[in-house]
Amino acid sequence: MRVKLEHRLGIKAPAHVVWEVISDLSAWPEWNPLYPEAKGVIGFGEALTLTLALPGRKPSVIRPRVLDWAPDEAIHWKLSLLLGLVDTTRYLEIEKMSDTGCIFSNGEVFDGLLGPTVARNLRRTLRAGFAALGEAVRDRAEARWREAGGAPT
Repeated sequence: MRVKLEHRLGIKAPAHVVWEVISDLSAWPEWNPLYPEAKGVIGFGEALTLTLALPGRKPSVIRPRVLDWAPDEAIHWKLSLLLGLVDTTRYLEIEKMSDTGCIFSNGEVFDGLLGPTVARNLRRTLRAGFAALGEAVRDRAEARWREAGGAPT
């Protein structure tokens, strides 16, 4: 049985501005509370090296592979843990609502023999981390949009 955990929020900036924020891995250390270190390239099958800093837990390095991506829409990556007993698909998605607003969703789908157990055990911590990431994306994208002369938020 798969388990999905997700956080969604509205952003008062165009989808392309949100995409600029989430697709620039080299800038993640400047603003990203959940992944304070990030290396790699957003491309099909590409390996990423990310430091995962969940609230209240010691940071750890993970090495997922990019499953899918589409400019102005989404980045998905896959990670296998515990010798394949836990498989996760992590996603950052942008849903355009208008020319100046969108919904940003970020979450994770847990699968594998131990995936649902891990998700249940980490549910609160993961949701707090996803919320922190969503709020940071929102704040950075809205600030960029204002600086570019977009509508005031």
